[in-house]
Amino acid sequence: MTPFDSFHRDVMPSPTATPNLSPIYTKDPVQIKVVKNGKLFTVGEGEDQFLIAHVWGTPYDMGFAHGQLVSDKAVRMMDAVWKYLEDQIVQAVNGTVDIFKPWFLRDVANIGLDAALDLELDVTREFTGKYFFEEAQGLADGSGVDLKRILRIHMIGEFTKGSCSMLGAWGTANSLIQLRTLDWSVDGPFKDFPQVTVYHPINDGKNGQDFANFGWTGWIGSITGMNSQRMAISEIGVSFPDETFGKESRFGVPFTFILRDILQFDKTLDDAINRLSNAKRTCDLILGVGDGKSRQFRSVEYSGEVAYFFDDKNLRPDAYWHPKIDNVVYHGMDWNCPAYNDVMARQLTKYHGNITAESIIRDVVPIVQTGDLLVSVYDLTNNFAYIANARASFEGGAPFAYQR
Repeated sequence: MTPFDSFHRDVMPSPTATPNLSPIYTKDPVQIKVVKNGKLFTVGEGEDQFLIAHVWGTPYDMGFAHGQLVSDKAVRMMDAVWKYLEDQIVQAVNGTVDIFKPWFLRDVANIGLDAALDLELDVTREFTGKYFFEEAQGLADGSGVDLKRILRIHMIGEFTKGSCSMLGAWGTANSLIQLRTLDWSVDGPFKDFPQVTVYHPINDGKNGQDFANFGWTGWIGSITGMNSQRMAISEIGVSFPDETFGKESRFGVPFTFILRDILQFDKTLDDAINRLSNAKRTCDLILGVGDGKSRQFRSVEYSGEVAYFFDDKNLRPDAYWHPKIDNVVYHGMDWNCPAYNDVMARQLTKYHGNITAESIIRDVVPIVQTGDLLVSVYDLTNNFAYIANARASFEGGAPFAYQR
């Protein structure tokens, strides 16, 4: 599979999957660089490390500091993603892979890749926060990456297909544990540029609160992350919806920006529910939002037409392979995906009453085999996050994040 591959619902987890017995790394990050409005750290040892960037100020200030801190890596990351995207487009047009939404391929065929991405930027611009464009300009100025390339690459989520998994589990121990796995394959460039970016916006009443974005160097949309209000996000791309989803739309806020808005601006689960309910939505997704303050988690059936919110009592899809579990909300790989949901339900039932970050890392994600590229487990009660990234092209060890 490529990083943009769709997931086939008939694929099954291997029955010989084994637990992940790797130790959890707990040492403090090491500071390696300081600029005005920014500090850069590494965490890990040897070749198995990732970056943590802290940035402060206005959207432009934070983008500029981000660019200064990781300028060479940002250039390499954006160039590598662009080349990979071009290669995948060629294969898709030739019919050798099925990874892009049909309307996007029609646009590419008619007007070319650059123009197709610019069109997507145009039709979503009015729904996108101004901070994104200001921060992108700062990132371009600080790193030397072409601004148009940054903007175009951030449209990837709207026109590709992907698969992921999520869960939220709470109980009598005053706890809320949340999972987000990212199942893009590990053949592309993302695995070589893992980074956590921690934002500290200027306290002017307009730019929100502190939050952490888990992703890659130069990536300023959100697919994974948590904020200072002990809230976190999860997301699954839906390739196999049912009729309840209705229609998708191209005209709305890109999902990586609405998820970032939740992290940056929302203080409660109700805030996030209101945002998602009232937004101009686009593509078919399952979203997840957890709030450690209230110990609540909701998953969201999300499309251009609908936003339905689920807890453990009304969870959908309502199917024998997706049984309801008290105090747990979960989705494996897709909406209509019996094999992975069945295994996920089995593992969660096995540990019901003792679902911890450690048990998820050891005995849920490696047995379900979800999280090729990235695994994030949020302990929203204690305000911790556990992160694993896929093996980089220059590293040794197990290839998938769920094995590391």
